[in-house]
Amino acid sequence: GYLPANMERRDLVLKRKRNEYFGFIEQYYHSRTDEHYKDTYRQIHIDIPRTNPLIPLFQQPTVQEVFERILFIWAIRHPASGYVQGINDLVTPFFVVFLSEFVEEDVENFEMAGLPLETQRNIEADSFWCMSKLLDGIQDNYTFAQPGIQNKVKALEELVSRIDRHPWAFEAIRGEYLQFAFRWMNNLLMRELPLRCTIRLWDTYQWRKEILSMVDFQGLLMLLQNLPTIHWGNEEVGLLLAEAYRLKYMFADAPNHYKR
Repeated sequence: GYLPANMERRDLVLKRKRNEYFGFIEQYYHSRTDEHYKDTYRQIHIDIPRTNPLIPLFQQPTVQEVFERILFIWAIRHPASGYVQGINDLVTPFFVVFLSEFVEEDVENFEMAGLPLETQRNIEADSFWCMSKLLDGIQDNYTFAQPGIQNKVKALEELVSRIDRHPWAFEAIRGEYLQFAFRWMNNLLMRELPLRCTIRLWDTYQWRKEILSMVDFQGLLMLLQNLPTIHWGNEEVGLLLAEAYRLKYMFADAPNHYKR
């Protein structure tokens, strides 16, 4: 998170950062209709209803207004990238985690408007700062030409070419990884995994069982764009994490370990 390691300082920092966020709201949010920012705000306003459209929580006006403020303030404070489609998805895990502290029932159907206003404000501010902390480390994913994503997709293609025992299965999509893997990197798998799983896992994926039975480009692409993860739970994510950990130390820290 964005809190200091020193426990004694956390309450003071938390209060200061929350006040700082709402200071940004007072200072900048009114400018969303200005000529310079109206296109940014318009795109955010269009994208918000598309964020987890099947989960009732994210279709509530109160929640959508929170997301609009968070994304607009982040965008104008980061002019190198501004707002890019996909960033809207990255708010949701933080928002759900902070909201869950005050919800006993199913959080996906909870009415946020029923919470005290101060609690709503705290959730909003904390979500903003945590998302900002995440994006600080991957901002090149969202700058011009999105070089961070390009590099990650290339690394994925290289890794698959080294470790897959049936490389012929990927011959049909050779050079076309961007057509499906771009969204994986851009949204950190937010649209590929159920929300309950992406809260725990955002940054890796390995699955190929059904791919091996398909050799045509269209079939492979359709499969990779509609991954069968809707019923995944913690057990499946745990297995994925274990495999990702293994590959990290076999490939990332020793790139010559696998040879074609």
